[in-house]
Amino acid sequence: MDLFKNLANKLKNTGNKWTQGISNLFSDEPISDVFWDDLEELLIFGDVGIDLTETLIKRLKQRAIDERISKTSELRSVFSKLLIDQLQEVKGMGVPLDVSKKPAVILMVGVNGSGKTTTAGKLAAQLKKEGKKVLLAAADTFRAAAIEQLMAWGERADVRVIAQSQDSDPAAVVFDAIMAAKAGSYDVIIADTAGRLHTKSNLMEELAKVYRIV
Repeated sequence: MDLFKNLANKLKNTGNKWTQGISNLFSDEPISDVFWDDLEELLIFGDVGIDLTETLIKRLKQRAIDERISKTSELRSVFSKLLIDQLQEVKGMGVPLDVSKKPAVILMVGVNGSGKTTTAGKLAAQLKKEGKKVLLAAADTFRAAAIEQLMAWGERADVRVIAQSQDSDPAAVVFDAIMAAKAGSYDVIIADTAGRLHTKSNLMEELAKVYRIV
């Protein structure tokens, strides 16, 4: 399989828009400062992280110098291999999930299309498998599809879902979930939230309100 296709498969949670943007960036243009700036922006937008982004770009620049690469298209496979190697290097090095507080509340936050709802559902299924009593909160009230998707995950994992109608106050959904969790002696609440960028002050204030409820 082509390395770039392999990369796309490994990073499904970044969304089609992100992978398409990366693919378009590695065209047949000369490598320039604009290219490096655009690549940095796309990696950060894709939740790759600032530290990993800086490391990848530094290594990619060095490879371009060492191998005398002048076209962005020639960097495509090099970039794919570097990113996959880096992800494999950090795999399994994350901080253990602390759900000792009852109910522990996990907020799913991030940009649009980063796979929060799917991750919430899979995490709920995994925690239940580990013997935890789990509650899902459909606090992404911006998208009706997100509520339906989380309800489907709840049914699949046999996990209760607290939800309200579309455009409801996300903080109210989380509050209801906390009350239900306390009443039902749940171990963990996983709250799905709408995608947002840190530059959108109204959406960040909405998230801050949810956090205050928690």
